[in-house]
Amino acid sequence: MWREEKLGTRLRFTPMAPYAAAGEPTSRVRRRITTRLQSFLCLVTSDMLESIREATVAHGQMEKPEWFIALSELMAFIAVIILRGVIKLPAVPDYWSGTLGHKQITDIMPRDRFVDIMRHLRFDDKSTRSERVKTDRFAAISELWGAFACNCITSYTPGRHITVDEQLFPTKTRCPFLQYIASKPDKFGIKFWVACDLQTKYICNVMPYLGKDPSRPTGERLAENVVMRLVEPFLDKGRNIATDNFFTSLKLAQRLETRKTTILGTISKIRRELPPSARETERQLFATQVYSTTGATLTVYQAKAKKAVNLLSTMHIMVDTESTGKKKPSTVLQYNTAKCGVDIVDHMVREYTVRKGTRRWPVAVFYNMIDMAALNAHVLYQACTGTKERRVDFLAELAMELAHSYVAGKKALREELLRKEPATPSPGKRSVCQIKHRCKENRTIKRCAGCYKYTCGQCIKQRPWTCHFCD
Repeated sequence: MWREEKLGTRLRFTPMAPYAAAGEPTSRVRRRITTRLQSFLCLVTSDMLESIREATVAHGQMEKPEWFIALSELMAFIAVIILRGVIKLPAVPDYWSGTLGHKQITDIMPRDRFVDIMRHLRFDDKSTRSERVKTDRFAAISELWGAFACNCITSYTPGRHITVDEQLFPTKTRCPFLQYIASKPDKFGIKFWVACDLQTKYICNVMPYLGKDPSRPTGERLAENVVMRLVEPFLDKGRNIATDNFFTSLKLAQRLETRKTTILGTISKIRRELPPSARETERQLFATQVYSTTGATLTVYQAKAKKAVNLLSTMHIMVDTESTGKKKPSTVLQYNTAKCGVDIVDHMVREYTVRKGTRRWPVAVFYNMIDMAALNAHVLYQACTGTKERRVDFLAELAMELAHSYVAGKKALREELLRKEPATPSPGKRSVCQIKHRCKENRTIKRCAGCYKYTCGQCIKQRPWTCHFCD
C-alpha cells in the first residue's frame, strides 16, 4: 500500500542507524603491507601462484617430460603481462622487437620463453576436470577465482556505500556462458557481477555469471539472488547498496532491511509493486512525486518531457528538492553520486588492462583477475603506507618487484658461470668484447674485475691517477 506524501515532510518510519566508518584495509592486511608486491600477494597469494605453477608444469610435461617453471619465473611472467598492459603495442612480438621493444620486458624474459609459458598456462588439474565440469561450468578456473574473491573480501572493510552492477569483460573466445549485450561497447564477453566500495573504488566482491543456476531457490529472482550473495559479508552494519533498475525491487529492499542494510536504486516502471499513478508519463517538467510504504520511499521525478525516473529508497525519511535549476529531489542527487562506482572501476581497469587476444576462456578470466588484483592492490598500498602514487607508476613498480627475484637469480647464475671460466682465453686466442660500450667486435684477453666479462681497451672505465692511500 503506497501513500502519496508532500515534499519536505518527514515520513512515517524510523531511519536505520548508518554505518559511520570509512572504508579501510583490515588489521591483518595493514600489518603485512609495506611494499607493492606485498599488497598484490594479499590478493593473489603464494598458494594460488603455486597451484597455477603445478597445473602449468603438469601440462608442459605432457609434451616434454623435462619442462619446468619455477615460482619466481611465474611471477616474472605475470610482471611481463602487467607491463604489457601499461605499454600498448600492436602484437606480442613487438614487445621484444629491435625498434618497438621495451628494455624492461626484454630484460625480464626472452620472447620465446614467454610464448612457451603462455601456451602451457593452466589453472586446474586437467585429469579431473571432466568430472567437475558436470556440476561447475567454471571448473577450469573455479578454485583459483574463488580464492581471489575470498581474498578481496577479507582484505578490506568497505565504507557506508557499496555499488552493485555488472561488468562485461570483452572476449570472443568460445565459451558456454559467453554473453552478447548490445548496449555495451564490445558487445561480446564474459559477464561478472561486481560489488565495489563507492569512495575508494575497491572491488569488494565479484562472481561470474554462468547461466541458469540450479542452486538458486525457486521463486527467487536472479537479480535478488545476485545482490544478496555479493553483499552477504557486509550486511547487518547499516550500509547502503546502490543498484540500477535490473536489481532494484521492493522485495529486495524489504529483505535487506531485515539485515540492517538500506538500498537506493532506480526501479523499472513495469514492476507490479509500483502504484498506477507512478507509471504515468504526462507530468509537468521537473515535477516530483513522493510515495511511501512501510520502511520505503518511492520518488518519481519527471526528468524529460516523456521520461520519468523512479527511485526506491529505504535510507531517506524525507525528500526535498533543489531550489534552483532542474529542482532535482535529494534522492536523485544522492543516487547520481552512488550509481557510478562499478562503471568507474570498469573504466579504470580498461585503461591499463592486460587483456590480449586468446582462444581459451580461462586465460581471459585470468586476465580479468590480474586487472582487478592490480587495482585493489593499488588501493591497499596507498591506504596502508599513506603514499599517493599514480596507478601507472604503481603498476610499473609492481612489475619490477614481481620480476626482481627471477632477474636477480639469472644475473647471479650468469656471474657464477663467468667465474668458472678461465681468467684468460686459450693461449694464442682472444675473445670478443662482451661490453661493446664503445666498440663493435673488438677482441681482448682481459676480464672486468667486477662482472668478469671480457672487456677491450675502448670499453674500460678510465680512472684518474691516484696514490696508494687515496685509492
